[in-house]
Amino acid sequence: KLSIIIPVYNTREYLAACLDSVLESGGGNYEVLIVNDGSTDDSGIIAAGYASRYPDLIRVITTENGGLGAARNIGLEAAKGDYLLFLDSDDALAAGALSEMLAALDGRFDIGIFDILQVNPSGDTVGTIYGCKEGGDFTLEESPRLLFDPPSACNKLFRRALFIESGVRFPGRVWFEDLRTVPKLYPLAGCIRYLNKPWYHYLIRPGSITNNANAARNLEIIDAAEEIISYYKAAGLYNRYENELCYMAFYNVFLTASVRVNAVDPESEVQEKLMQWFLQSFPAWRENPYVQNLNAKHRLLTELLMRRKHRSVHLIMKVNDRAKNKNG
Repeated sequence: KLSIIIPVYNTREYLAACLDSVLESGGGNYEVLIVNDGSTDDSGIIAAGYASRYPDLIRVITTENGGLGAARNIGLEAAKGDYLLFLDSDDALAAGALSEMLAALDGRFDIGIFDILQVNPSGDTVGTIYGCKEGGDFTLEESPRLLFDPPSACNKLFRRALFIESGVRFPGRVWFEDLRTVPKLYPLAGCIRYLNKPWYHYLIRPGSITNNANAARNLEIIDAAEEIISYYKAAGLYNRYENELCYMAFYNVFLTASVRVNAVDPESEVQEKLMQWFLQSFPAWRENPYVQNLNAKHRLLTELLMRRKHRSVHLIMKVNDRAKNKNG
């Protein structure tokens, strides 16, 4: 039923816990494909050890380093399951998650979406990312606001045929590979289901995109947005989803990426470049119905960024983070 694809690159501190979370989640009709993406630490040895202990469950594929996306592609090509689950090797599944996933695979949906628990290195839950705002079964046409929900590949169960028949693959050696890929699959899915389960544990650690000090690489989100917009135009779907694609670009490129850069360096010129791309791409953005219904916080951040009040944004977000940590 299910192929669990785990790309691995130098995560020896986390890999055993990741694999244990799969093996402890329950047995059943599944396989684990570990793609060792040219690791230079002991990750390959750890992976081989698990494969030798569980030869009927675990396969290891060793390849030269090509990045997360390339490793995922290798795994999905080698997979035998009807469905795919992408699990990052520094993350884990919740207790009992795998058995619940397998029970949910009734063959009726093409994409199943579930929730993510954010955990710190001590194992404490510090937040929840809800995978979807919809309920039950739907299509993108029925619920186009799906384009606003997290595009993570890791909180979804994909029918493998979506990738194989469409030719959609993850890009290699880039940031925001999920945003470049997952929205391409939505219009191809005959049924999307929100499973409303916190099955995925996402480890917040230094070095992730959300915590990376390399502010300039946030400009790659422009390429990701342009790729999705071009894809929808080529498929003849842009006019149908123009408002949603505009808001997706507003939220991901202008608002979220700008705030992320601002947290690292409130004086960074990257903020200006993100804003200018968005304004040039969507000059009528204020007429977008989703933008017009922003909540108070996002409306304030938008106006401050537009007026280049970057120090004020920095201060607001620091206060917000302190409040989160205190409440957590």
